[in-house]
Amino acid sequence: MELANHLNDRLLFAVPKKGRLYEKCVELLRGSDIQFRRSSRLDIALCTNLPLALVFLPAADIPTFVGEGKCDLGITGIDQVQESDVDVIPLLNLNFGKCKLQIQVPENGDLKEPKQLIGKEIVSSFTSLTTRYFEQLEGVKPGEPLKTKIKYVGGSVEASCALGVADAIVDLVESGETMKAAGLIDIETVLSTSAYLISSKHPQHPELMDTIKERIEGVLTAQKYVLCNYNAPRGNLPQLLKLTPGKRAATVSPLDEEDWVGVSSMVEKKDVGRIMDELKKQGASDILVFEISNCRA
Repeated sequence: MELANHLNDRLLFAVPKKGRLYEKCVELLRGSDIQFRRSSRLDIALCTNLPLALVFLPAADIPTFVGEGKCDLGITGIDQVQESDVDVIPLLNLNFGKCKLQIQVPENGDLKEPKQLIGKEIVSSFTSLTTRYFEQLEGVKPGEPLKTKIKYVGGSVEASCALGVADAIVDLVESGETMKAAGLIDIETVLSTSAYLISSKHPQHPELMDTIKERIEGVLTAQKYVLCNYNAPRGNLPQLLKLTPGKRAATVSPLDEEDWVGVSSMVEKKDVGRIMDELKKQGASDILVFEISNCRA
């Protein structure tokens, strides 16, 4: 039986098939207990513990598949969503794949600000976003002719200036090392982007979609927080709870030792070292920190 025959009753979830988002997506899905095995020769994987199928697509195509209702859910960069200009719901910022869509010009050239590019030739794989930017820069209405010439290049955009194809480029920049190696510098950020969970406005499986969203939210929360447990004199609680108020509230339990309590509270990972230091200064003891693998709000 063909694989397509198994998709009728499954939620279709589009994820990047390769590139900078793929590994993080797989890690997120496995953390959400979405179990699957992907064959190297197939771009569809059936989930073994949920009525769901993963569809592996180029990141640029995912907004279209979700926007047209072919897939209920998708993960892609918000840059791809805005470039495709399709009508989808951005559900969650997944906080990975962070980068910037920037205007880059030759480092040793005379071009120093965007207005100098009006009437010049610009190369990008994000022609829609680039066009909208220069429409605003030139002060023309959407769809009206531009003085600036914008051309599409699908790959190796950073080589365009050196090869004489363009005066400037608009491309995604993560670390900036590739652009530096190509002798380019940024003069403007068009868009800051990261990966998003997006959904169709008319999902075929809304209940399962909500379940998956909640699972992914749980993983994101677990990545952001740790669980901090400690013991303390009850009289010190007012100051200690200012340090560890918890995500909603801390759990305070009496201990067998009179006037002592145990406290359990979620704290942000980025602050945990400082908070442990302050807890100790405020009279807490037996301070322990535990990783959270998953949670629900």
